[in-house]
Amino acid sequence: MDKLPRLQPVVTAFLIKNGKVLLFKRSQRVGSYRGFWAAISGHMDTTPLEQVYTEIAEETGYTPEELVLLKEGQVFEYHDTALGIRWQIHPFLFHLKTSKLPKTDWENTDFCWVLPSEIASFATVPLLKEAFESLSG
Repeated sequence: MDKLPRLQPVVTAFLIKNGKVLLFKRSQRVGSYRGFWAAISGHMDTTPLEQVYTEIAEETGYTPEELVLLKEGQVFEYHDTALGIRWQIHPFLFHLKTSKLPKTDWENTDFCWVLPSEIASFATVPLLKEAFESLSG
């Protein structure tokens, strides 16, 4: 009998400015989806809202004062059979008030601003386009 996949709650934060979404290319040092494009994300160690602000600060250097929370989306799950993980995804949408560039940390190697319609043309983590659309629809 197969064991049940491990449930892993995570937050995912989309930052938007001037109609574009900020995407990050995951480094070879992260635990999953290396080299794929993603929003800001991380495992939950606290409440979703606290965790999302922590992840944004760690991965971009942006402070809560530089952000406006637009929407906290519906939680959804993605079962990655290859990894044996059931991701429980808590999506968030923020407006970025500053024009300064993000300071990437070890988790990401690159970033770019894209139109929402362009997300599908990138090699992304699973369901990234759907997660964004759930927040912006």
